[in-house]
Amino acid sequence: MAAPAVQFKTNYAVEKRIEPFYKRGKVQISKDGTHLLCICGNKLNVLEIATGAISRTIEQDDQDDIMSFILSPDDEILVTSSRALLLKQWQWQTGECTRTWKAIHTAPVSSMAFDSTSTLLATGGCDSTIKIWDVLKQYCTHNLKGSSGVVHLVQFHPDMSRLQLFSSSMDYKIRIWDLKSSKCLCLLENHYSAVTSLCFSPDGDTMISSGRDKICTVWDLVTKTPKRTVPVYESVEEVLLLPNTPNLISRDQDTESLLFITAGSKGILQVWDAATSRCLYTQPSPHTSKKSSEVEGDEHSLTHCLLLPNQQEVVTVTAEHSIIMYDLHNLQLKKQFAGYNDEVLDVKFLGPSDSHIVVATNSPQIKVFELETSNCQILYGHSETVLALDVFKKGLMFASSAKDRTVRIWRMNKSTGRVHCVAMGGGHTNGVGAIACSDFTLKRWTLPETVTESKDQTPELESLYASVTEKGHEKDINSVAVSPNDKLIASGSQDKTARLWSSADLSLMGVFRGHKRGVWCVQFSPVDQVVATLHLQMTFEGHDASVLKVVFVSRGTQLMTSGYDGLLKLWTFKKPTSALRHWTVTEDKVWGLHRNGLTGQRRGDWISRFQHCPVEACCRLGDRPPL
Repeated sequence: MAAPAVQFKTNYAVEKRIEPFYKRGKVQISKDGTHLLCICGNKLNVLEIATGAISRTIEQDDQDDIMSFILSPDDEILVTSSRALLLKQWQWQTGECTRTWKAIHTAPVSSMAFDSTSTLLATGGCDSTIKIWDVLKQYCTHNLKGSSGVVHLVQFHPDMSRLQLFSSSMDYKIRIWDLKSSKCLCLLENHYSAVTSLCFSPDGDTMISSGRDKICTVWDLVTKTPKRTVPVYESVEEVLLLPNTPNLISRDQDTESLLFITAGSKGILQVWDAATSRCLYTQPSPHTSKKSSEVEGDEHSLTHCLLLPNQQEVVTVTAEHSIIMYDLHNLQLKKQFAGYNDEVLDVKFLGPSDSHIVVATNSPQIKVFELETSNCQILYGHSETVLALDVFKKGLMFASSAKDRTVRIWRMNKSTGRVHCVAMGGGHTNGVGAIACSDFTLKRWTLPETVTESKDQTPELESLYASVTEKGHEKDINSVAVSPNDKLIASGSQDKTARLWSSADLSLMGVFRGHKRGVWCVQFSPVDQVVATLHLQMTFEGHDASVLKVVFVSRGTQLMTSGYDGLLKLWTFKKPTSALRHWTVTEDKVWGLHRNGLTGQRRGDWISRFQHCPVEACCRLGDRPPL
């Protein structure tokens, strides 16, 4: 029976991009909980929370950086401030700028706040002054002077009948301004470091302030004195009042006590009782490679936190630009977005029907993206940068390797999609990869049966032991690949050779010579007896710079390559001297490339990662056994 004809692909189109959308500053979420607003460079992005897609990008006409922004409580008005000392009012749903005016400040606006009626806007400047604007009548109502240094916090009292504004600046004091007289009523002094946030009790008579001095202060706003100092043992960036709703975290049926949530340098949320100074709940730390009590400035610290009372959720922002949503009933994770990925080092398809991708960035953490929603799981375990990834054939398990000299095995729960580390192995003398090693050795690992078993509960961490170790090359090993029948292993090295090994005992079966530079990638054809160089048959030429990755597509009849020049090229064996097609995907290097294993219409889908093995030769294995 004749084999079905293979249809060559000549064109590819981008189906989805996962791009940076958040790089700095605070974030805001619309009142209905459907959209998230955040700053990325000189743009303000509006993200659809359900899909993870950017629905709108707001950008200054003059390409000037957006310094800060604020969305009114009624979701009707968005105001941005720029380095050029301009304030702009937007219809954020359409991206239309409806008004532009001068901020009057002599230095950029550093903080902004709306009152509860969405009528008054306060702007705190780097020039030590505070302006208050009537956004409906469009004029400046107050010019408040007397702060010391940058005004990094402004906030209206929630009861607008009091007509009070609270602010804090570089002298660590909290000022209460009377908007009737435009005078400072008093100074609240108890912090000895920057005051970061304020929250108010429902009756408006009690206020809680947080600071980087590792304390929260409970204030009596009637007497203007501190009622209690709560030592929280971390630099706090945000304090939130827990709503008076039954069955929220730590509240049970009690709705009378004043409870608040802190977020800061520990990277976790904690719930405190304002009356007793007791910590009622501490969120378990996901950072297995580091203790949650590490010093402030840790990369896992929380830089911002906000409450969504209508959705009964709390949202945190990490120093790694991750945005995480928790259920306010139990502080269990509901959704997570990665705002910025830094340099991507490796990427693979993962999960049932290739529903996810797993990504190694320039970080000890691994990110797993759900392609449909862009929801991101951040996997903690490695203590240094993850270098490489490899997915097992069934697509629910993958291996990772890092500069910490370990390899880890991860398994996805098919029903929930959650990923857990199930095994860890060591023994290398330098940074190591599941598909790339840097200590010149190959190790063969046997996985225990318990690792491959799918369970609903969090799995126990198994220890891995190498059954065979072999010095494979004279220089760094950049890539290893296993044949489709698991009988052969190919390795590529900086010593300009690729080698073929028996997977049973790592005995050497052949050396591939002929490359002029280090070999950065080796791949087996999925259907043919083809691998990089044993007996040279053909050379693919066309990249102007080193080639970094190669994958077989179209059932093994074509090659896709990515290079140092930012290009993707499609090749056929019939015409190796010129590429069928090429695409410019980035101005930087394309470090990785992967195709999924689906059949039918999506066969040959691939993903690339941006950021060298020249694909100089492709050779037939001659008399070797069929792969």
